[in-house]
Order: sequence, then structure tokens, then C-alpha cells
Amino acid sequence: MANPTPDAAAQGRGRLIESRSIEWVPLDERGGSPKSLFSLWFMSNANITTLATGMLGAALGGSFAMSAVAILLGAAVGTVFTAFHSAQGPQLGLPQMIQSRAQFGYRGVAVICLIVVFSLVGFNMFNQMLGGEILVAVTHADVNVLWYFLISALALVLAIFGYHWIHRTQKWLTWLFLLTFGVLTVAAVVVVPLPAEQFGFSGFTWAAFLAQFGAAASYALGWAPYVSDYSRYLRPETKPGRALFYTYSGIFVGASWLMLLGAFVAAVFAGGDPIGAVRALADQVLPGSGTVLLLSALPGLVAVITVNIYAAAMELITVADSIRPVRPTRAVRLVATSVVALIAFVGSSVSTGEFLDNFSSFLVILLYVLVPWTSVNLVDYFFVRRGHYVISEIFRPNGLYGNWGWRGMTAYAVGLVAMIPFAVTAWYVGPVAEALGGADIALFVGLLVSGVVYLLLGRTIDREAEREAARADLAATGAQAVAFGRR
Repeated sequence: MANPTPDAAAQGRGRLIESRSIEWVPLDERGGSPKSLFSLWFMSNANITTLATGMLGAALGGSFAMSAVAILLGAAVGTVFTAFHSAQGPQLGLPQMIQSRAQFGYRGVAVICLIVVFSLVGFNMFNQMLGGEILVAVTHADVNVLWYFLISALALVLAIFGYHWIHRTQKWLTWLFLLTFGVLTVAAVVVVPLPAEQFGFSGFTWAAFLAQFGAAASYALGWAPYVSDYSRYLRPETKPGRALFYTYSGIFVGASWLMLLGAFVAAVFAGGDPIGAVRALADQVLPGSGTVLLLSALPGLVAVITVNIYAAAMELITVADSIRPVRPTRAVRLVATSVVALIAFVGSSVSTGEFLDNFSSFLVILLYVLVPWTSVNLVDYFFVRRGHYVISEIFRPNGLYGNWGWRGMTAYAVGLVAMIPFAVTAWYVGPVAEALGGADIALFVGLLVSGVVYLLLGRTIDREAEREAARADLAATGAQAVAFGRR
């Protein structure tokens, strides 16, 4: 396959508003460096919402030391799966959920897409709520609906401009973050002392530890259903290891840094809300700097809302295309992004309740519904089909991959059911979890069960028929019809 010329790739990147959405990205529009994945995923995690996630362990009575260990382990585990999904982007040139048609079927994938849209709208509601709290704290104008509207509008505009502008914005915001929160973090460690008991593990409970571990893991894993949406424009000869490395390092550094900072402020200001605690910490380091720090956090929240709007729009278009084929024009993407932004705005406007309580429960549910999917998708890509897919068949109803992928859907359902006895939520605690004192190990159960079931069912796939279809497409339409896959 011929590589895109530099001029052609630059032309594709230079369009003011991105024209593509769920279709395959042609080779002459590929370009960029996998290094951009670091800043994109670093800034997607370096925000106040991530900081709030790091406060969950303290809310359950855990010490800073306990929270820190749980955060580092959870982020490390959750990011592994997300990073491996990111490595699929350059190879396939497809959004993540479009590729999942190979496991769940042309129509079956719509079920997973709707779950992802729900999770992304939920994240954006929480992000907007935090942004509104920041603006109320700074301006003393309690007009949350107006703040939500302004935040949503800014994020929507950037999402409409699309892939390349999102990457650029995240790169610029990385420097702003390092100049503000980077300085705060260093100064806080030097100036603000932690009580001695915060460095020990007295009062340690597995329930609190695993709650913080699960929150960190699910937060890092939450990017998995759309992570390759942001690497699909990279050249197909990009080494998977490079895409994996820059995605992993960006997510892990950003998530663990902000969660550790959240655990730190929770230890210093017990019972404080995220906004108030961050402001108090900054004022303790340098009186009067809290307002400036909160304002500097707003662009990061807007950017991560943008990342979620863009990805959720891909899912909505996939759902629509799974019901009735649509032509993925720029106008279709504009409508989809607007719908996603509107739903999150309305949801934020009518929501009530304590932020941390709601967010903790949301992260737990998100972890449960995403774990079986990520296991099925990665097992298929790396062990069953080994990265080889017939791209044209992914876009064909009743095609090679079928309308309903019974193997993927069965493995997903079995994984969900297997997690129930181990589940720990605000509404239900499984019998095994109760026997373990409230410890939540459902993550590991879901990963193992779904992966093993799909691996066994995958043995029934007619790989020779798929290879023959790939050869036929290659002969009929050229290289554009077949994914590169792993060599």
C-alpha cells in the first residue's frame, strides 16, 4: 500500500472543519505523530473531575497512603486496556465502535454504543456541574443554567471543528496546566504538611481500598470505547507500541497525578468539596491564588467535555447507521454533536444531589458495563482475528460479520452475569462481595470470564472465509478495502 504524500496528509489536516466521522480514513489523509496522543490523553485526565475521583478513598475513611496505593494500582490496571485499544486506531483507521461490529454485528453494536453514549453524557453532566461550581465560586453569581450553557457551547464549537483542532487544543492546554497545577502541586508538597497518620495504613479496609482502586481503574478504562477515535488519522505503519506507549503514559500520568492531588487535598481538608478544597489549598500556598487556579482549570474541563461530545457523536451516528445506513457527512456529525451537547446540558440543569456520591456510583456502574466489552474486543483483535478485518464488510448489513454477533454478545452477557455476585453498588451488594467484607473484585471476574468465553467461541469463526473475502476485496477495490492488521 502506498504511503500518503506529505502534501496530501497536510491538506487533510488543514481543513478548518473535519468532514469525516465513522467512515474509514483514506491513506492520503493520514499523518501526524503518535506523540500527540500524550498531550491529548494527559489533558483529558488532568482536570478537576479526575481530582474529585481521588477523594473517594478519603470519603470512606482511608488515609492518604492507602488512597495513593489504590490510585496508582487502579490507574495502572485500567490504562492497560485503554492503551491497547488506542493501538488499533492507526492499524484500522476506524472509530472504536465501528470496529466492534466485527464482534457484536452490524446492528448488535448499537447496544454497546448506547451504553457508551450514556456514560459520556454522564461524564459531561458531572464535568459541567463542576465547571458551574467554579464559576459560581469565582463570580458569586449563582446562575448554574447559564454557566452550563456557556461551557456546553464552547465545548460544542470545538467538537464541531473536530479531530485535529482537539489535538492542537489539548497540546496548548498541557502547557497551561503545567504552569498552574504543576506549580501548585510542587508548592503544596513543600508548604502544606500532612498529619503523620496520613502516611500510615491504620484503619485500612479492603472495601475502602477497592472502592478507590475501582474508581481509578474505571476512570482510566472509561476512555476505551472511543480511544482509537483519536488515533485513527495516524499513518497505518505507525508502530502499535508507540501509540500504546504515548496513550498509556498520557492517561496514567494525568489521571494518577490529579487523583493523588485529590487524595492530598482530601487528607488536608477532610470533608471538603473538590472546588472548595482546591481553592483552600491554593490560598494556603499563596494567599489569593485560589481564584486564579480555579479559573485556569476551566479550559481543561471544556476540553474534556469536547472530547466526550466528539466521541459520543460517533456512537450516535453508528447507532443510526446500524438501524438504517446513513451517509456520514459533515452535517450529520454537526447534528450528532449538537444532540449530545444538548442532552448533557439538560441533564446538568435538572440534576441535584451530592456530587461525590453520585459520581462514585456512576463510576462503579460504568466499570461493570465496560469491562466485558473491552475484554471481548481485545481478545478478538489480538488473539482471534489478530488485527485482520475486512473494512468494507464492517459497513455492510447482512455482511461477513452478520447483523447480530452472537459470539460477542454472548460473551458480553455471560461476563455481566458473572460479575453480579461480586458487585458492590449503592443499591446492591452481591453475596460473594458481602462474604469478602464489601470488597469489590467484579472487575477481574468480568475481564476473565468474558475473555475466556469469547476466546472459546471464537474458535468457531471461519477464518479462511474471512481471508478469502479480504483477498476478493483487495483484488476488486484495492488496498482501501482491507485493514492492515498485525503482520
